[in-house]
Amino acid sequence: MTVRKTMPLLGCVLLWVAAAPLQAQVVSLNYERLSSLEDPLAAELGDVTYVLNGLADLPLFLDLDGDADRIESITNFQFEASTQLSNRWLAALTYFGQYVSDSAAETASEEDYTDNLALSVGSYWGTVLLGNVSGIVREQTRRLRGAGNASLAFDDTLGRLGDDGGGYLVRFGPWLFSSLIDDDDSFDLGVTYQRPTGTRDYRLAARYTDSTYTAEDGSRTFDSTAFSGVAEVIFGSSRWDIGAGYEHLSGEGLKLERWYTSAGGRLKAGVLSISLEGHYGQIEGEDEVSAAFGIQYDLARGLSANLGLNHTDGTASREGTSIVRARDNKAVLSMRYSF
Repeated sequence: MTVRKTMPLLGCVLLWVAAAPLQAQVVSLNYERLSSLEDPLAAELGDVTYVLNGLADLPLFLDLDGDADRIESITNFQFEASTQLSNRWLAALTYFGQYVSDSAAETASEEDYTDNLALSVGSYWGTVLLGNVSGIVREQTRRLRGAGNASLAFDDTLGRLGDDGGGYLVRFGPWLFSSLIDDDDSFDLGVTYQRPTGTRDYRLAARYTDSTYTAEDGSRTFDSTAFSGVAEVIFGSSRWDIGAGYEHLSGEGLKLERWYTSAGGRLKAGVLSISLEGHYGQIEGEDEVSAAFGIQYDLARGLSANLGLNHTDGTASREGTSIVRARDNKAVLSMRYSF
């Protein structure tokens, strides 16, 4: 009797797995503001495929509040070596590196050279990743980055996961599920739904994050629990999206509530791309505001001129602890080459 009941169920499960359009996911370890939009360079030697892409950017930072201006350099690249195993699993080793010259860093603690390394194995059942994969779920569920040198502040949870951990991605038709756990047992869960309907393409994303946040002045560390979501629509050469989030911070007898919303649009007309974004949120009644306007003008394949106007204004403190503190107005001009 047990066999008769189990066999039809097992058959249905196997048929569903075989029919489900699952595949290994393409893995990117670039969690930074700048990424190449060009087709990568690729070569095949024996059973191994090598893929390389990257960019070089020379930005001129103009401080609109009257502080010193500067011109610096930023370069990054991603290299991947992949092969198909005898059981048809796809194994890949991915490395991402970025160099930021000293005075081009957004914060004083930012290192000159940072890198991420990960090993992934995937097939119809999804993709397993190990290494510096802390941004995998965030990249699957975030709002689209702005054009040119636009950079919208505060548009994420304050809490962060550790660099090292393991992740899992799996796709079922239009659904993409992503998960991540770091070596401190913090975790990140995400789900994305995307498919075209008529002349429009829709994307919905949700994310749950359990992590930690160190206050801006370093005096306290908080446990962070956050929920966020994104809705996006693409119509022709325009893309519009809106995101919202809630975050609960608690640590050393202090509990804080944070909420925020961000929205923006991006248009492309020929060689010109334009974006405009805005953000508003509060931490215990104290405002955080940011806005970003960006332009990218394509000069030739991979070569572009870029502009960004970025406004940031947000401070919050409680019981002598500075939670966040960021206030500046910048214009960024650059020439960029990507491949």
